Amino acid sequence: MGALTVGVTPVGLALVAFGDEPETALWAAEKLGEEPTADPAGSAEAAAQLAEYLAGERKAFDLPLDWRLTAGRQRTVLEVLYENVPYGATVSYGELAVRAGMGRDYTGARGVGSIMGSNPIPVVVPCHRVLAADGLGGFGGGLARKEWLLGLEGVLTGGLF
Repeated sequence: MGALTVGVTPVGLALVAFGDEPETALWAAEKLGEEPTADPAGSAEAAAQLAEYLAGERKAFDLPLDWRLTAGRQRTVLEVLYENVPYGATVSYGELAVRAGMGRDYTGARGVGSIMGSNPIPVVVPCHRVLAADGLGGFGGGLARKEWLLGLEGVLTGGLF
């Protein structure tokens, strides 16, 4: 899976980035108008819960989320995903578009795909659980990570995990 960078504000978890990317956390802090600081206590719980999830020991996150890096339709879709697609379940881009009130047409599904690619809190807000009608679809962390996460949750079995 590799390293993850987390960004936590006084409101909650605002960022999960794939890799050791402190510059991404600095960008997020600037965008939120927060003073960038190293807050081991604030990020320790997020890091611990992510480690437990990645070790197969946690099925749901219990963290306050700071949604301020999202807005409008993006926030709506990500909140619907977070609240309605639990561990081990999947949803298609089109179905998520319907659940979020974007309609069933091709445009709604493509819009959801774009939103998944801009998710600032992947893994915790589980965009890896959103699949294309004809297969896995894309993933901002790379297809191998999406396959690994879906395998961890028991969605993919056999040779793919």
